[in-house]
Amino acid sequence: MPRRARKEAGQTNLDSDEEFTLSSEEEEGEYDDERLHFEERFDPAEDTISDEKVVPSRAPHTRTAHKPTLVFNAVENLNECDDDKTPSKRKKYLSKKLKIISWKAETDVDRVPQTLRFLPTREPGPQLSTADSHSPMNLFKLFFTESAVANLCHSTNAQAAKSIAKGRKYKWTDVSVDELYSYIGLIFYMAAVKMSSIADYWRQDTIFSVPFPATVMSRDRYRTISWNVHMSHPDADKENDKKRGTAEYDHLFRVKPLMNTICLACKAFYHPRKNLVVNERLVACRANTEKTQHSKTKMTKLGFKFFVLSDSSNGYTVDFSIYTGKNSFPADCGLSYDAVMSLLDRKVLGSGYNLYMDDFYTSPKLFTDLFAKKFGACGIYRDHRKDFPKTAANSLTKDSTMGSIRWIRNGPLLCVKWMDTQEVSVCSTIHAAYTGDRVKRKAKLQDRWKTKILTCPAPVSAYNHHVGGVDLSDQLLQFYTIQHKAMKWYRKVFLHFLDIAATNAFILHKELLGSMTRKEFMEELIAELCGVSQKAEPKQTSTDHVPVAGAELISDVRKIATVGRRIVYIARQCMLRSNKHLGNARLVMFTCVFS
Repeated sequence: MPRRARKEAGQTNLDSDEEFTLSSEEEEGEYDDERLHFEERFDPAEDTISDEKVVPSRAPHTRTAHKPTLVFNAVENLNECDDDKTPSKRKKYLSKKLKIISWKAETDVDRVPQTLRFLPTREPGPQLSTADSHSPMNLFKLFFTESAVANLCHSTNAQAAKSIAKGRKYKWTDVSVDELYSYIGLIFYMAAVKMSSIADYWRQDTIFSVPFPATVMSRDRYRTISWNVHMSHPDADKENDKKRGTAEYDHLFRVKPLMNTICLACKAFYHPRKNLVVNERLVACRANTEKTQHSKTKMTKLGFKFFVLSDSSNGYTVDFSIYTGKNSFPADCGLSYDAVMSLLDRKVLGSGYNLYMDDFYTSPKLFTDLFAKKFGACGIYRDHRKDFPKTAANSLTKDSTMGSIRWIRNGPLLCVKWMDTQEVSVCSTIHAAYTGDRVKRKAKLQDRWKTKILTCPAPVSAYNHHVGGVDLSDQLLQFYTIQHKAMKWYRKVFLHFLDIAATNAFILHKELLGSMTRKEFMEELIAELCGVSQKAEPKQTSTDHVPVAGAELISDVRKIATVGRRIVYIARQCMLRSNKHLGNARLVMFTCVFS
């Protein structure tokens, strides 16, 4: 095949969903040509590959006579070579392939991957004017706008009327916008002041009484609003329920109105910085619905799975989606792939962003498709996952020393293994394999624990910096998260929407002013939502007390006090002089006092 034709064929294959492949019949020289062509395509002067050469990631695959195979996994297919090869030729063929795809060590120089230019559509940071008022209440209303709360009131009143028509016996008056804001303020108050049950907040005449909630609304009023809070109109819910079991049925119909409002607000009032984190978040719920997810690796065993895109610098929730089953996403590339792609909108964000994720999402196909869309990616991965390198040539073993590094590069895709206390596998399209990073670890040497300085791959250092053990967004939500028992699944989602709105409002306040801690922000927000002053009124002292006349003094008090002090002084001197005879000292003191 001519060199130019061979290069064009390699380019077409690289831009397709099949990725960079190596047939078992190709020779080593042909592989080198393809590799050089791949490196030449990514010109450092450009930010990424040309859009005209990228085949859409969802384009149908073209079936060929031979199934394509990733370069990473070429060793696994060595046994599939032609049977007419003699053992000697087969051995020589095997040695050539092993030289190409064996793991490299930290001493080997890695070609620095091409850096994507960071081109956001807006200036990163809050999209608000610093001249405007940014009180906690005003920032919270960016997400829970008065129009959105008015719709909540309309749907809640309709739901209460429906319940009463069915025979529920409780008093109900239509809830207003101001009252619903006060109700939300009480929810935040209960998240800040922990009690064992809702009724405890209205318990009176005990040392554990909390006086504030009763000044906002009665316990029965709070309960009736909680029972009937609704985000969609009941009549529209009834029409959607008729479509259950069909493709037109919307699993999230009851939360869609408020969810869409909050999602738009999250993207409108803040533009993220360069490094983003994709994470999953479980909202605890025991409701028996098809939308709840079970997780053995999370503390929350049962709940709703949220896929969240957040800014790694401050934990701001940029966007989120709720998983409702296999039909949640239109693509057919797997849940982890579709979840990440659904959160990224290049027209809204721009290009050149770096995404960090855990092993649930990381895959070669996702990373190569993200790179084609001008997004870098980095994440830990599972070794058994499809298309990751399986070769054992020069790989890490259980006996490898701590700090050992092995890596393989396939164009922009880099796979790194690092021996920490256990083996760590990271994939990246952003970093070089090793750039001189060091970490400290405790190691037992000669029956003593000592601090060792270990080499660390660049992708591992970056992943720990931007993600670490727990996502920053999750940490912020857990400080004042709302944990209420609810019989309805959509009410648990409603409470999580409140968490997102309050946390994002605090981050905006911190970015703009930075004058409040999280506790101070929440206290001020609760006071403003409930329409009260944060400072408590001073305790009023009683003025009805009348002083009683004292008894007449018979003798001079000054002389009595002087005599008393003199007696104590003499007793102390007696004790100091009679340390060896303690019993005698006590007798002398007793005599002096009562003489």
